[in-house]
Amino acid sequence: MARKVLVVDDEKLIVKGIRFSLEQDDMVVDCAYDGQEALDLASKNQYDVILLDVMLPKFTGFEVCQQIREYSDVPIIMLTAKGDDMDKILGLEYGADDYITKPFNILEVKARIKAIMRRSEPKTPKAVENTELSFGELKINTESRRGYISEKEVNLTAKEFDLLELLMMHPNKVYGREELLNTVWGYEYPGDVRTVDVHIRRLREKIETAPSDPKYIHTKWGVGYYFQK
Repeated sequence: MARKVLVVDDEKLIVKGIRFSLEQDDMVVDCAYDGQEALDLASKNQYDVILLDVMLPKFTGFEVCQQIREYSDVPIIMLTAKGDDMDKILGLEYGADDYITKPFNILEVKARIKAIMRRSEPKTPKAVENTELSFGELKINTESRRGYISEKEVNLTAKEFDLLELLMMHPNKVYGREELLNTVWGYEYPGDVRTVDVHIRRLREKIETAPSDPKYIHTKWGVGYYFQK
């Protein structure tokens, strides 16, 4: 089945170039040129990835991302201004999985889209593998890639799930921030360890009763993070 991508940018030449390039790889591409159009398309269609510019008419990319996150965990890659670290951090805070800095190379865009698609695919479980991990009220299903607190589903993004799954599979093991960045995002990822901190903070807000006094994901000061069994 062909992969489906939504490209959102008010610069029509950029959209046209991305669309042409992705269609060369047999992807189905929808295009939107403002925030409202993006929200309309996202609510009516199932996408494998959304490529979303920050600066848009009607609604900003941050607002679009935030609204989509209320009902969907579709992977979102933000397009941010060159050197604007605040855009990158805000994008992650609002629920984006990744970001690409403008101006970009179209080959990088394609590589990042394919990488996030691969990581978002449900893993094929082994015949004897238990697809559920649970500790206390927290439970995840590694096949469906869903998380639950007290049997109520928690809306986790692809990267949030990857982080939580890794930590839960190795309870009490302390992972350094660089190690988490390399393992979950990949060695080719151009971001920094603040990406990890933002995602850990968002995870705590979703799974912890008291995020400032966590029960599950703990900080080893000066070292990194670990899941306490």
